[in-house]
Amino acid sequence: MASFNKVILMGNLTRDPEIRQTPSGAKVAELRLAVSETWRDKSGQSKEVTCFVDVVVWEKLAELCQQYLAKGRPVLVEGRLQMDEWKNQQGETRSKLRVRADAVKFVGPAPKQGEPHDSLPGGAHASPAAPAPALAAEEPAHDLSSDEEHLPF
Repeated sequence: MASFNKVILMGNLTRDPEIRQTPSGAKVAELRLAVSETWRDKSGQSKEVTCFVDVVVWEKLAELCQQYLAKGRPVLVEGRLQMDEWKNQQGETRSKLRVRADAVKFVGPAPKQGEPHDSLPGGAHASPAAPAPALAAEEPAHDLSSDEEHLPF
C-alpha cells in the first residue's frame, strides 16, 4: 500500500518557541501555529475560523527557531504528521497528532531594530524586497535536474 505524508502550513506563532533537551541530549522545540481561514457566507458576511497546530522541531533547527522566532511571527512550516502516544500519571493512554518540521521559513519582514530577535541567521534581514531565509533540517542534497528517472511526469 502506497502512502504519502507531507504537510505545508503557513500561520503565526502563538507563543515564543519553547526549547528543551531530551534525556539523550537531543534538543527539541515546541511551536504552536495559528492558521486562519476566512470566507464569505451566503449572506455576504465575512467568517473566520482558526486552527491551532502543534509543531515539533529537532536539533539545530530547534535552536535556530528559538533564537530567531518570536510570538506573532509569520512562518511557513514544511514537515510531516506524527502521532505521539504516552501514558499519563493515572496510566491512561493519551495521544496527540502534530507536525514534525523538516523546514521552517521566515515570512514577512524581520522585526524592527531594538526589538528581540532582530536578525536572522548569517546576519541576513528579511524584507519585502528580499526573500526570507529558510531554516531546514540538514539533509544530503540531491540534484534531480539531470536525473530524468525521478521526474514526476
